[in-house]
Amino acid sequence: MQIIETERLRLREIVENDAPFILELLTDPSFLENIGDRGVSDLASAVHYVRNGPRASYARHGYGLWLVELKETGEALGMSGLVRRDTLPAPDIGYAFLPRYWSKGYAVEACTAVRDHAIRTLGLPRLLAIVSPGNEASVKVLARIGLHFQAIVNLGEEDLQLFALDA
Repeated sequence: MQIIETERLRLREIVENDAPFILELLTDPSFLENIGDRGVSDLASAVHYVRNGPRASYARHGYGLWLVELKETGEALGMSGLVRRDTLPAPDIGYAFLPRYWSKGYAVEACTAVRDHAIRTLGLPRLLAIVSPGNEASVKVLARIGLHFQAIVNLGEEDLQLFALDA
């Protein structure tokens, strides 16, 4: 199911058939370094992730992480969307792209569309984002879409930078 369309991108629900792409994305060294290990190591665990991560979030919250693909070709580039964490007071914008799609403006385009969808369509009053210290590329994306640094927060085992935007 398509959720959002931009000039170059389409964001849609992640389905089990996307497991090979999810496996590639979630095992990429940059994902593991900047986001963390999600326990995905083979196709079966990728399907499990899809079922218990994005699909469960759609059912529970009406939103989640969506697959980002090129409109022109349907090629999967990454994922972007909204994550509802028990440890944060509002949904946060999350995204990840395979390195071969970095520095092409896709993250800003996708996250801008997610931000607008969250505020205009879902009526969310506040959006957050969390970033690992040192991930300056993500900080730049968040700044470009209007989020501002709020604080350093500890979520489990690490300190993260918290950014926010009030609608």
